[in-house]
Amino acid sequence: MNIEELRQHCLAIKNAEECTPFGDDVLVYKIMNKMFAFFPLNPKDNEHFAVLKCDPDKTVELREKYEGITKGYYAGNNLMWNSVYIQKDVPDELIIELIAHSADEVFKKLPKKKQDEYRG
Repeated sequence: MNIEELRQHCLAIKNAEECTPFGDDVLVYKIMNKMFAFFPLNPKDNEHFAVLKCDPDKTVELREKYEGITKGYYAGNNLMWNSVYIQKDVPDELIIELIAHSADEVFKKLPKKKQDEYRG
């Protein structure tokens, strides 16, 4: 997977919006004004990754299984965000699933009124 493919998969999420609130070098993806993914366009070590929200129970399992899934960059000690390196051992199909999972995690936290609005 490359950066443009990653971008396209994020934009494929229903009603996803792309923005740059952290500067032109970081793409951020939101649903209902809540962030579900972001990634730097020019990472320092040239290893591209996306930071995705994740169920904490699933986070531990993923980090143990894949070298390319680590604690979320900028997320501190939070188990709810992972950095997913797109050019390491994480299969493209799993990255696509994790993007959808991230959006689902954001959706689940929305108030019911916002969830209904999103569905409609």
